[in-house]
Amino acid sequence: MIDRILPVRSKSSKASRQTGTENVRVTSNDLLSLHRYARQIGLQTRKIGAQQAGNYLSKFKGRGMEFAEVRPYLPGDDLRSIDWRVTARTGRAHTKLFREEREKPVLIWVDYRRSMFFATRGSFKSVVAARAAALIAWSAIGRGDRLGGLIFNEQRHLEMRPMQGKSAVFHFIRQLVEHPAWDNKPKQNQTPPYRWDLSKLRHGTRPGSSIVLISDFRNLAPDAEKNIGYLAKHNDMTLIFIHDPLECELPPAGQYKISSGSQELLLDTGDRQLRRQHSESFQSRFQQLTKLCRQHRMTLIPSSTEDDLISCLSSGLRTPAG
Repeated sequence: MIDRILPVRSKSSKASRQTGTENVRVTSNDLLSLHRYARQIGLQTRKIGAQQAGNYLSKFKGRGMEFAEVRPYLPGDDLRSIDWRVTARTGRAHTKLFREEREKPVLIWVDYRRSMFFATRGSFKSVVAARAAALIAWSAIGRGDRLGGLIFNEQRHLEMRPMQGKSAVFHFIRQLVEHPAWDNKPKQNQTPPYRWDLSKLRHGTRPGSSIVLISDFRNLAPDAEKNIGYLAKHNDMTLIFIHDPLECELPPAGQYKISSGSQELLLDTGDRQLRRQHSESFQSRFQQLTKLCRQHRMTLIPSSTEDDLISCLSSGLRTPAG
């Protein structure tokens, strides 16, 4: 029998060369050292629209641009850019001119809920999430973008407004490492606050941002999907779906003792119906995310707790959204 389901060391991932407890908890040194791999990954902006000044191509899913000036309307100008106040005041049509922002806000939303502190192989999902967030943060700053984020669990959230430079990464990493979720276990009956956090992200995000959601996406309610869809209309969205191999498929038939450290459960995997329902539940969650991403042209990156995280991010982030 297995006394408890715990993570084991993963030898395949460049981003997880840790031993011992570092597979169940992150350290500042761990996340700071990931800067050397940042060049191997990069957020890609969908190239829709015309080239303008700045590092990115314009896409009218929300401007991601700042106001420059007003001038008289000329044939061929975008009617959506007409400045109606100036037009009414002068009696002659005027249009607004915009220039693309040179620094793109990158917002990283990290899930530290109870279900993220679990793994049977590799590292805890929360550890993988923190490393993925740090890698993307280093990559964003390397491109000259502004970095912000939101880290939450059932009890507390920590928010960081977009800032520039390495100091932004240092601050973000400190939040990732020092979040109380690593030490405080929420009550079993608490409801995951998807609506609250996604609503806050929705109202605090400027159009034209890059948003990365890192989670196992358990209990993704319709209102959360609605908020994600709204954000996707005006921003580039990437969902990093972190899961453990046991969530995909139960181990061979037998009886296994599972422990959370304070509670134990006997799992009988010889029940065929249980095995089928378990697998179908995971596939349903994955298909739900896939459908959501296709519908809103978002990027979906699945990553197992034992996968090579850098390879997953490198291939996933460089693949245009469908």
